[in-house]
Amino acid sequence: MQAPPREPPESSIPAANLRWEHFPHEADMGVRGYGDTLGEAFAAAATAMTAIVTDPTEIESAQPFAFDCPGPDPELLLFDFLNALVYEMAVEGRLFGRFRVEVDDGNLSAEAWGEPVDRLRHQPTVEIKGATFTQLAVWQTEEGQWIAQCVLDI
Repeated sequence: MQAPPREPPESSIPAANLRWEHFPHEADMGVRGYGDTLGEAFAAAATAMTAIVTDPTEIESAQPFAFDCPGPDPELLLFDFLNALVYEMAVEGRLFGRFRVEVDDGNLSAEAWGEPVDRLRHQPTVEIKGATFTQLAVWQTEEGQWIAQCVLDI
């Protein structure tokens, strides 16, 4: 028997509250997320990735999924996290519109809320094949803002 769905906690961030952007890269697409914390920047990058496929604000936060990724540095944590989401999107047919991400001492712990793809309602535009190492970067500005970016193979 499956447990009843949980509501996203207050600490998760709705897609509408995140700052993100796409940037062009030949035949692929770059995503960049901004945040006051490293986790918020990762959540924003994940939202930007979702926005390549569909409008993330139209995704119901019905089902939570947990992701845990160990990694030697923030760049590889971002790479692994985005590819874990791509797997859920491509293989399991899910879309995510809300994220809670924590990065601590080489470990990423995240929850993503979403729902199965409804082709009529979500009208997915492309299929993401995966995150790449191209322009993979995570840094903190002098003002303290975190930026996480990656080019996706679409």
